[in-house]
Amino acid sequence: MSMSRRPAQRLVAAVRGWRGFSVCKSCGLRRFSIQPAQQKKIPNRYLGQPSPFTHPHLLKPGEVTPGLSQVEYALRRHKLMALIQKEAYGWDGLDHTVILLSNPTYYMSNDIPYVFHQDTNFLYLCGFQEPDSILVLQSIPGKALPSHKSILFVPRRDPSRELWDGPRSGTDGAIALTGVDEAYTIEEFRHLVAKLKGESNIVWYDLTKPVHTELHSDYMQALAEIKARNKNHIQGIRHLVQNLRLIKSPAEIERMKIAGRVTAEAFTETMFASKSPVDEAFLYAKFEFECRARGADILAYPPVVAGGNRSNTLHYVKNNQLIKDGELVLLDGGCESSCYVSDITRTWPVNGRFTKPQAELYQAVLDIQKSCLSLCSPGMSLENIYSLMLSLIGQKLKELGILTSSITESHFFKAVRKYCPHHVGHYLGMDVHDTPDISRSLPLQPGMVITIEPGIYIPEDDMSAPERFRGIGVRIEDDVVITEDVPLILSADCPKEIYHIEQICGRSS
Repeated sequence: MSMSRRPAQRLVAAVRGWRGFSVCKSCGLRRFSIQPAQQKKIPNRYLGQPSPFTHPHLLKPGEVTPGLSQVEYALRRHKLMALIQKEAYGWDGLDHTVILLSNPTYYMSNDIPYVFHQDTNFLYLCGFQEPDSILVLQSIPGKALPSHKSILFVPRRDPSRELWDGPRSGTDGAIALTGVDEAYTIEEFRHLVAKLKGESNIVWYDLTKPVHTELHSDYMQALAEIKARNKNHIQGIRHLVQNLRLIKSPAEIERMKIAGRVTAEAFTETMFASKSPVDEAFLYAKFEFECRARGADILAYPPVVAGGNRSNTLHYVKNNQLIKDGELVLLDGGCESSCYVSDITRTWPVNGRFTKPQAELYQAVLDIQKSCLSLCSPGMSLENIYSLMLSLIGQKLKELGILTSSITESHFFKAVRKYCPHHVGHYLGMDVHDTPDISRSLPLQPGMVITIEPGIYIPEDDMSAPERFRGIGVRIEDDVVITEDVPLILSADCPKEIYHIEQICGRSS
């Protein structure tokens, strides 16, 4: 998919001359359900999420979430219905209804909620950020897919609850902000469900893993059981949404550039604040502060802030130990900014100077990472790059004397995986481990975003490794956009050369 041509323009070109007529841009877009027929005025009040009226510093007119317009979201819905059209080839005379549930509010105890975070498949298709909601995309009788109607079912306005929980968008706010065709209160969803029980309706809904168990049991479970009795009358939808999410639009990549830049700057400030000894909790707090001070909404995940030998625990998140003078710290962290995330790892000496063994191991990982980055191009796959990473790590481990040069080929990769037990990377986007059902063997395409994160980990109790390397763990991770040309490194501003790291820490010789 070429990044240079705007998708809306391609669709307009495709419909021009439809049935021999030349159509205006807005009419052409409306015909294909990718632009609201009429943009409604945003209510002059607070909604359940930022709007261009209440947060003009974040959203421009016509935007649903920062940087993403109603047209962008409508185009996603159009593309999903086009995929359904392909999947349903040969199923003539049937109506199609897509149903996606929002996340519920989760509680840490009694009536104390966690900060709400929307289900990303639901969010991807409408941008609506309130819990207890349902998105429906419905084919239009007498019209071929991908023509459809989009409907949101949302929590009812309730002054008594809004006093405690904050404002709700209501049906008028939901339509005006998101640009869907219709909106109703959540209680009215049961009327739609009743109409879907007939054999002429195919329901596209993720029955096996409902994201909102209460909405599922209240509305969907009985319908799903009826549909499941008829072959093909209930189909999963998640895999189709993930196929769309895999390729980022130019607007999405702009959001991810911001997340990458914010995180890179936070890393630099955290390196600059390092000292010895230093508490892992201090570096955690410094990193989160610097992300949020630059506009990040939240951290993308609990960061790893692992000093010394703790860096050999891949998902160490206790972050409560003192890092001693002479030890490295491995910080794996990222932020979420306007629904898109970053995921970066850097390793550095808290006292500002690498020891000789630390520098040897670090430079080995950096050389491997640069080689892997050079392979991030269309046609390659994460599995291809992973295979190369294992070969390069094995070669470096031999050079460093960690593996013997006489190791047999049959034992080689097993030994390498001992020192790097994880993959080279994963897909990245609205989630840290984005589109998890998509195979890493899939050839990379322009618009995909991935991480590249080789590491070498030598536990302190590994008596088979040279003593000077024991207790050292190094990982270096960058975020990468696949393009037609050279890869775009979203985290390029985050220092990783030994000289630059020591310079930032202020103790370079």
